[in-house]
Parts: sequence; structure tokens; C-alpha cells
Amino acid sequence: MPWHDPIANFIIIAVNNTNRITIFVNYTNSRIPVRFWVTIFFFILPLSLAAQLDAPGKISVKYTSYPSSPAVKDPIFFYCSSLGTDNGSLTAQKSGGTGTYDFSWYKWNNGTGSFSDFIISETGKVTSTIANRSAGGYRVEIDSSGIEVETLTGWIFFDTPPIAEARLDEERCNRVALDGDTSATTKNFYYNDPVTKNSVTQKNEINFLWSSTPTSIIPLPSFKLDPITYSPPLEDVTYKLTVNSLGCSSEASFFYAAIRALADFSVDPVEGEAPLEVSFTDKSIRGAEYTWDFGDGTDTTLKDPPPHIYYKPGEYWVTLDIVSELFCTDAADSIKITVEPSELDIPNVFTPDDDGYNDRFRIESKSLRYVSMEVFSQSGLKIYGFSGEGERLKSWDGWDGKINNSSTKARPGIYFYIIRAFGWDDVKYDSKEYRGFVYLYR
Repeated sequence: MPWHDPIANFIIIAVNNTNRITIFVNYTNSRIPVRFWVTIFFFILPLSLAAQLDAPGKISVKYTSYPSSPAVKDPIFFYCSSLGTDNGSLTAQKSGGTGTYDFSWYKWNNGTGSFSDFIISETGKVTSTIANRSAGGYRVEIDSSGIEVETLTGWIFFDTPPIAEARLDEERCNRVALDGDTSATTKNFYYNDPVTKNSVTQKNEINFLWSSTPTSIIPLPSFKLDPITYSPPLEDVTYKLTVNSLGCSSEASFFYAAIRALADFSVDPVEGEAPLEVSFTDKSIRGAEYTWDFGDGTDTTLKDPPPHIYYKPGEYWVTLDIVSELFCTDAADSIKITVEPSELDIPNVFTPDDDGYNDRFRIESKSLRYVSMEVFSQSGLKIYGFSGEGERLKSWDGWDGKINNSSTKARPGIYFYIIRAFGWDDVKYDSKEYRGFVYLYR
């Protein structure tokens, strides 16, 4: 007989003030009904949030660690007092619910070892603030209709600006080392355990951050106090060290005049047929001496070399090395120049009807050094001829379908051609593949 998954039906029976739910569970399958009770304990959120204690204008907050009551975490508010004359404030608020409350404020007294110094009472308030407070511990009792609702405790401390010193430790062509000093001027703060009355130490905390304007690379700027960068800035920068303690912040900075040299250049074009004329543009920074290597066995020490011509098809790697006035050196990434191998492709038809499309019998070629072409009628009469190299070859546009460059148009039909060519890569084009027939249509 096949087995069926049970279907569970849950019915909440009771919820009581012990934060416990009792549930009736009914599992039913085709054979045996099973019923039993399940009790689940859980925490019900309070209908209103707890009271809150804050210190307007504080810089940071830490929390107490009372030896007698480790679970009690009262806030410690830190202010910055650079002149030693600053005061703090505390604000208590009973969140949630309705109505108003009575607030009674007290300060810790070291002589009595308790919060026995009365400050002020305020009635019928939602919030209460005490201002112009000096360092020490404070407690506020929040009452409603004469019944104490909650007691809040907090501590106020005043920090002094930490020490921040920044300077250049080492300068080389390929690296910059920074040197910094940090320390807290107020080392420790002290509060009291309300139960044992003993003093508890809160150590001041220091963190730092290196930065620069304009932005440059600084390795681990918030972890290494004396960082070294192996990518020095290319432009002048101001390095700044920011030091933060629990309540205050200090800054120190210095100007750095960049000395790093950077070799860089661009080429145009990077590929084409021979002879390929390439222009070079220097984009280096702080270059005083230049060494260009064009990759074909030639070089120059000119800052801005004239266009260079590559005659032989192949691949050439161009490099640039520079030296600055302070003898910093750098080498640019190589750039590849590709000179295309020779090619020759011959069409078998053309239509010289002046419509701008396929009007000339013209070979498609690359990197040819010399070309000659002869065209004959079916009777063997030569009606067109060309031979040339260099600029003459570059400007040659093929046969226009006219007899011996005259105004007389050749008749439509079949013509015989003989083409001979020689590539810049020393390839010869003079075999039978370069003799054949072309069809002229009008």
C-alpha cells in the first residue's frame, strides 16, 4: 500500500505572560491519527522601545566594561577639547508609548562613590537635556506618576588633539617613502564601577589615514604608518596624514615635488603596406635624453624623430628609453609595427561606362615595389601599357578602357593582359598566373 505524507494542522491554544505558546498539532494520514501538544518558548517584543541616552555634538561613543557587571554597557561619550574649556550635553528620551515623564539628573561623586550630586529635575517632559557639563558620570531617573520607569547612566570625557607629524623619509626615482608619527596626548580616561566604586581605565584609541592631493598611490594608507610606494606620482602632490583619537583629529602635511620619469609615445599608423611611413609622437614626462629604436636596425637620439619609413614587410618593435635631468630612467612599452606582405589580385571584368563603379581595369595589390601591365586586343595589338614604381606606382589608377591613353574607347570584348610585379619582400609576380583575359563591358 503506498504511503502518504502526513498533513499537519496547527492550532494556537494559548499565549500567557511567561512568553510561552501552546500549540495543538494534528497529524493525519490514511491509517493513524496522531494528536499531541507542543509548547514553544519565545520572546515577545516590548510594546515600546527602551529609553535612550545621547550626547549631542559627541565625536564618538564607546561602552563601559564594569568588572562587577560585564553585561551592563553604559555609553561613554567623547568630545574634543582643544582648549580645555569645552563642555558637553546629555539628552534622555523615553521612546514609544504615550504621555510625559519626570526626569531627575545626578552626577557621580568620587567622595561618596555614587551618583549623589543632584543636578536638576524636570516634570511633564518627553525628553530632557542637561547642557554645559564637565567630564564625569551622569545618571538620569525617569519616573511616571511617581513610579520609576527606567534609570540611564552615561559618561562624558574630553579628548585633546593627538600628535600628527608627516615628512618625507626617502625619495628615489622609482619609489617614495613616507614617514609619520602619531600618538594620543590624552592616554587614558577613567570611569567608576557603580557597584565596587573602583576606577576603570578606558584607553584612548588612535587611527590614521594617509592621502594626497592630487590623488596618488599610497599602499595601505590606514595600516602602514611609514608606507613606501613604488609608483611615485608623476605630478607634484601634497601628502597629508590625518590622525584620529576617540574625540579629536589632527592633520600634518608636506609638499612633494615629483622627480619620476615616464617614457611614453604613440605611433601612426601601426600597420599598412610597404613602404610604410610611420610618425612618432613623444608623450614622455621629464625626458631629457632619448634613445629611439625603430626595430629595423636604425635608431635616433632626437626627442621628436621625423617620420620613419619601413620598406620590408614584417613586424617591427619600436622602443623608447629616456633619462631625466636628475638621471631617472624609464623605458616605454614596445609598440609593434606591422608591414603587410606583398599581394596581387587581378579582376577578370570591368565596365568603363563612367558610372563610378568598376570603371577601370585595376589590380588589387599590397606592398608592391614595381608593376608593369600590358593589354592586347584579340588581334595582338598592344592598346595599353604601364610600368612604374615609387610615386608613379602610388598614383597609378589602372586602365580606363581607352586605347593607348587617347580619347578613343576600346570596343567591348575580350582583351589579353600580361602583368609583371616585384614585391618589397622580394616576391616576383611574373609567372603564367599573371597572364590572362579580361572582359570589357560597356
